[in-house]
Amino acid sequence: MSQYEQYTLGDDSEVLTLDSSSDNYAIALTMLQQTRRDVAILSRQMDGRLYDTAEFMQALSHLASQQPRCRIRLLLKEAEPLIKYGHRIIELSRRLSSMIGIRTIHEDYREYNEAFMVFDERGVVKRRYADRYEGNGSFNDPRQARELLSFFDEVWNISDPDPNLRRLHI
Repeated sequence: MSQYEQYTLGDDSEVLTLDSSSDNYAIALTMLQQTRRDVAILSRQMDGRLYDTAEFMQALSHLASQQPRCRIRLLLKEAEPLIKYGHRIIELSRRLSSMIGIRTIHEDYREYNEAFMVFDERGVVKRRYADRYEGNGSFNDPRQARELLSFFDEVWNISDPDPNLRRLHI
């Protein structure tokens, strides 16, 4: 049982301090399991300790299959290492391409070094440095969620889908 399961997405506004990959994973998974509409993730490389687990993929798949109008969007610095590594998100995004969108961050934003996740325009997990696990999270911070989503949309709109992510039909 996660220490975050006592919190409810959209209700609990406490700012929680995160200082390890296990903290980041536990809070992200708990928020994802409570999400009903939208997920936005900006990550440099979709860290395997946070995103490449059976539980996380199952929660994403469940959201996509149970909520036909959900929107799952991921912005990555580059997708090639994920493809080579065999990251589970790649196959899931290929199977659920109408629900999961992945784009490579536009070159104008390549130096951006933060990582964040926004769930249902309320829940936020944010790390100031993408390659470190120190950060914070809140199950209900609509102001910060709006700010991060505004930035996310700005980057999303000028970024392109990575052609390497397309499934080849032969």
